Parts: sequence; C-alpha cells; structure tokens
Amino acid sequence: MSLVPPPFDPELAAALEPLQDVIASGLTLDRIDEIRQGPWIALLDELDLTLDGFFQTEDRTVPGPAGAPEISLLICRPAAAPAKGARPVVYHVHGGGMVVGNNRVGVDAPLAWAREVDAVVVSVEYRLAPEHPYPAPVEDVYAGLVWTAEHAAELGADPERIVIAGASAGGGLCAALALLARDRRGPQVIGQILMGPMLDDRGDTPSAHQMAGVGLWDRTANETGWTALLGELPGGPDVPAYAAPARAEDLSGLPPAFLDVGSAETFRDEVVAYASRIWQAGGVAELHVWPGGFHGFDAFAPQAALSQGARSARLRWLRRLLAEPKGTA
Repeated sequence: MSLVPPPFDPELAAALEPLQDVIASGLTLDRIDEIRQGPWIALLDELDLTLDGFFQTEDRTVPGPAGAPEISLLICRPAAAPAKGARPVVYHVHGGGMVVGNNRVGVDAPLAWAREVDAVVVSVEYRLAPEHPYPAPVEDVYAGLVWTAEHAAELGADPERIVIAGASAGGGLCAALALLARDRRGPQVIGQILMGPMLDDRGDTPSAHQMAGVGLWDRTANETGWTALLGELPGGPDVPAYAAPARAEDLSGLPPAFLDVGSAETFRDEVVAYASRIWQAGGVAELHVWPGGFHGFDAFAPQAALSQGARSARLRWLRRLLAEPKGTA
C-alpha cells in the first residue's frame, strides 16, 4: 500500500501552511482541553449570525433525551415574511471530532444556503466526548430534531421539509441521525448533506494511512476522536451503526444524500464507500471528491477556487432537492 498522500491543490496548500501548528492534526486526548480553550472560541462570538439583518436569531433550551440534560438550539429565521407558505428547515450539526465545538461552529454555511432558499436554520449543541461518550452526542442530536419537527409551526417551518446537514463529526452524526430517524420512524427528513463526514471508526482505509501526520485532521486526530467517543471499542466487532454509520449493514430507505470530501484527507475512502453502498442499496446520492482538498478546506480557505466550487455544488443540490417532490433529488 502506497503511503504517499495525494498533492494538495496549490491554492489550498498556501492557505494550509500557517494553520498546521494551530489546528487538530496530531490531536491527542491530553490536548482536548487545550484545543477547546483556543482563540477560535472568541471568534465564534463575533460571528454576525443575522447576516446583516436577514435573520432573526435566538438561543432556545429544549428537552434533551429521556433522563438527560436539556440541549441548546440556535434558531435563525428570516426576518421577512415568507414568499410562500411554511419554510423548509436546515437542521445543522456542528463538527469538531466529537470532542470540541458548539452550535456556532460551521453554521455560516447553512446560513448562507438558507438566505438563498428562504429557509430556517436550527443548529444543535450536543454533549461532547470523552466526558459524554456514545450514545450521548447522537441522542442529543436526535432529541433536537424531534423538537424541531414538533415545533415547526411556531418557527414558520414545514416539518415535512427538513434537511439535515453537517461537516466532519457533524456529518457523521447526520448520517447516524438519518439511520435513527428511519429505524425509530421519527421525524421525516427529506435530505442529508454530509460534508467530509466522519463515518468509520476502523481507520483502515488507504486514505487514512496516507494522511498520517498530514493535513488538518490526520490519523492520530481521528483515532483520538473515536477513542473519546467509544473508549476501547474503536476497530472492534461491537461498534453500533448509530456511532459509526459505516458499520450499518442496511443503507436502504434513507433520504437522498449529498456527500463530498477532499482527495487529500483521511475520510476520502470511507465517504466514497458510503456513497457507493447507498447506491448499492437502491438509494439516491450525489458524491463529489474535490481534487487536492484537505479536511475542511472550504472553511479555512473560502476564497479558493476549489472552495467556491464545493459551496456552489452544495447549494445547487439543495435548490434541486427543495424544488422536487419529496425524496426524489
């Protein structure tokens, strides 16, 4: 097996260089607190969540899973009256390797989509590992989805037009959420946007080996995230699909999926395999592998040509999904 990683896109490589020492490549369990307290937290407080007044925003505390603490939802609704009827919902799950982040992380992407398609954004905050291992994060995410569907009317939203979306760990949690909603006959989800999703605890793909020590989320960081979530289980025979969706034996009956990933990142091969298995199960999926993209490239280098292409592709897919009869994108 070749361990030579694919080259980074030249424009992205230039953006990556100053980030290497401050992001989570090489993350270990003893560095989680350090990462959580980094300067990036203060930057989240400076985000204009209204997008110059387009959205009205509120933080709402809602019931969590049975017997568990309440959860926090960031709710962003267009300030203007809807063009027609109830709005669709983008239900967002943040990234952070299962160990860092809050409901502000990455929310700029769904807000940008929602401004274009006149949607409500609900971004959920979930308990983090290792303090709160599986199933706490996915159960929090599911509880937030249930609340959103049940209270859609008061948000001016349509409970039958909910799209779930997340990047990295948030993408993995969205994939798990789609499985849970299917199996529990829970809220109807019409689509799932999985951006560089964290799907497989086993870490045995060629891309996982290629990216050891390379990029912003390398093999060591990935092992740390899965160990925090699952303890001694990662790679073993007893990992449930709601923790690692790549473990699911049955991918039929899922909502249409948009999946994308960089060619130069740890998750490349597991994302490609997941999309292939959706097709093999008779499902609907659109897959993009962005050449030379590192993990989260469009968030860290939004002006790069490849980032602009990725963002445009996601919005086009969402527009098509919302324009077509439910579940046929």
